[in-house]
Amino acid sequence: MIYAITENFISIRDFMEAGGSVLWLIALLVLLMWGLIFERIYYLSHGHNVFLESLINKWESRSDKTSWHALQIRDKFLAEAKSSINKNTTLIKTCIALAPLFGLLGTVTGMIEVFQVMAFSGGGDARAMAGGVSKATLPTMAGMVVSLSGIFAMIYISSMSDKHNGILEERIKRV
Repeated sequence: MIYAITENFISIRDFMEAGGSVLWLIALLVLLMWGLIFERIYYLSHGHNVFLESLINKWESRSDKTSWHALQIRDKFLAEAKSSINKNTTLIKTCIALAPLFGLLGTVTGMIEVFQVMAFSGGGDARAMAGGVSKATLPTMAGMVVSLSGIFAMIYISSMSDKHNGILEERIKRV
């Protein structure tokens, strides 16, 4: 068991070293992004229902539901719910957009390393050039994988958000 865990950590370390320093930035970005994604999924599947029920109970306890003032309160409830549903989604979308850019940064730094090796070795050190090329391609691949996984998660979060908004608008109706 410990051997398998150790081997996994060694594989991850080797991958990170092969990709260069930009791969560590991508790793930090993916931890931030997926932390926010898991928070949103947990909130929408568990915590938001409690908030939704409290808003519905406040609306149901009102005797006046047709006046201008009551409709403004209804709109306030809907805006509060939408705000709580969409919390941190902009930050998640920013992480999704940054991931490929970090991958491109890794490509540039890897190619700079290739050119430096070519300049110092006279262009004949194929092994060193291959190492630079791997440092150029691994961050690009990692950035794209992070971005695509974030897009799929964001689609799921958006569909859950739309479902919760629809439930709230259905339950808090104008009379």
